[in-house]
Amino acid sequence: MRGINFFKMSASGNDFILIDNREKVVERQFQDVPEFVKKVCKRRLSVGADGVILVEKSEKVHFRWRFYNSDGSEAEMCGNGGRCVARFAYHLGIAPKKMSFETLSGVIKAEVEGRKVKVQLSEPHSLRLDYEIKLSDREIFVSSVNTGVPHVVLMYENIENAPVEDLGREIRFHTAFSPSGTNVNFVKVVKNNEIVVRTYERGVEGETYACGTGAVASAIVLKEKGLIDLPVKVLTRGGETLLVHIENGVFLEGDARFIYEGKLNPEALIY
Repeated sequence: MRGINFFKMSASGNDFILIDNREKVVERQFQDVPEFVKKVCKRRLSVGADGVILVEKSEKVHFRWRFYNSDGSEAEMCGNGGRCVARFAYHLGIAPKKMSFETLSGVIKAEVEGRKVKVQLSEPHSLRLDYEIKLSDREIFVSSVNTGVPHVVLMYENIENAPVEDLGREIRFHTAFSPSGTNVNFVKVVKNNEIVVRTYERGVEGETYACGTGAVASAIVLKEKGLIDLPVKVLTRGGETLLVHIENGVFLEGDARFIYEGKLNPEALIY
């Protein structure tokens, strides 16, 4: 294997491996891209990340991305990953400060200003409020919306002790959301323009430090329920505050940081 150049980036504690794949450098060396992703995302044995982002050529807009979760599954959209890829593309001269890129959930617009990146997500759909699902030991009421990927939103006052891993996993694989499953957000309203969100992410299969599309989903559900005003600050598990606002579209704004760049050694994939 020849070394593959990559950047490691982070947004709100979500970390990603980004590769300029316009010349198909990954496919030329690996027929099984999902297996490559699973190996390179393995923490302590390889680079380690929540996901891999491949930047590719587009016939329509500035570029196309392919986003993979750490388990090798390909996802439609990721808000935090979207902010990272926008800054990455601008840094490499692939796109200007104001750009558009293709995803499986549609064309996404983004704007880079230093470390701050603002992305316009695809139009939310499939909003449902306060409906009942049956769990293994009880019945609960949930709300849901698709913000590029599916999300369930649960109100949880004792947010620090929320059963994100156990309850999140059960809802993520619930038959009500099959076959693709869902992300699950545990949300507390701090005040009318500030909320706290903890997210169980499918594909990662556990709690992450933040989820951009989950922050937007939580804001949309709470706004529809009359519990908050927009724009709203979203405090993430990683400590960063995101901003969600709706003005001729749905926008997510926050930092995207370069951590390091390097060249992948063949030994990163031999385990």
